[in-house]
Amino acid sequence: MTYTNSPIEKINFNNHEIFVKRDDLLDVDFSGNKARKFYYFLKHDFPNITKIVSHGSAQSNAMYSLSVLCKLRGWKFDYYVDHIASYIKESPSGNYKESLKNGMNIHEEEFPKQLDENTMFINEGGALKEAQYGLEVLAQEIITWAEQNSHENLKVFLPSGTGTTALFLQKFLPFPVLTCACVGDEKYLEKQFNDLEKTNHPIILQRKKKYHFGKLYKEFYETHKDLLEQTNIEFDFLYDSLGFIVLEDYLNSLEDNNSKILYIHQGGILGNISMLERYKHKYEKEV
Repeated sequence: MTYTNSPIEKINFNNHEIFVKRDDLLDVDFSGNKARKFYYFLKHDFPNITKIVSHGSAQSNAMYSLSVLCKLRGWKFDYYVDHIASYIKESPSGNYKESLKNGMNIHEEEFPKQLDENTMFINEGGALKEAQYGLEVLAQEIITWAEQNSHENLKVFLPSGTGTTALFLQKFLPFPVLTCACVGDEKYLEKQFNDLEKTNHPIILQRKKKYHFGKLYKEFYETHKDLLEQTNIEFDFLYDSLGFIVLEDYLNSLEDNNSKILYIHQGGILGNISMLERYKHKYEKEV
């Protein structure tokens, strides 16, 4: 598997024509923006490495992708979390369940600061310089498609967690990259950009409403449902629902929009299993 050259489809969502880069279709197991971020570790040799150590939440997309990476490379995988909810332990699902199947060792404690020479540390969410290796490949795919289809006035949009994907796409693309903050606020996202690169940042679109990452919002569920009904594509609850809300507000605000929008589908669909369970539990009869 090359884990490159995902297809691009045209959709119509709420009367807006949008192109979608289907990075969710790169591979059944290794896909989305995490496959791009961790592409460097898949394609390069690390003769002394036998184990990966990382940290984050117990339903992280990055956790699952790293478990796949380690399975492909024959490495051990130790993952550290602050807390695992009791309902996840009792009834494993989504990224947590599948990562355990891939051989992940999960530790409910702080990750060790000292690592031996055979262990590689990968920061939470894949916010690291090496991510630009795979994202340059993605950028070139977009450039080639735009040239072949004569899309000169292209704008690329994707929602951000750490902002790593958006940042490095802007570094390698001649088109403006638009994004929105999903994990923290706009100041948090700008700080994440600056930690990796000081210049040439993507444009951060402002959200009309403050959202707390991981909380359930009725409009997220409704947007997710509308996207599925109108496009026949399953998007991620946490990032894409907010992403399309912000993107639609942006498109509606434009008086004359001659630009083409390319939305990057960054995967994360496995996490929908546990999210849908939470929505059903909260809204019961409504959902």
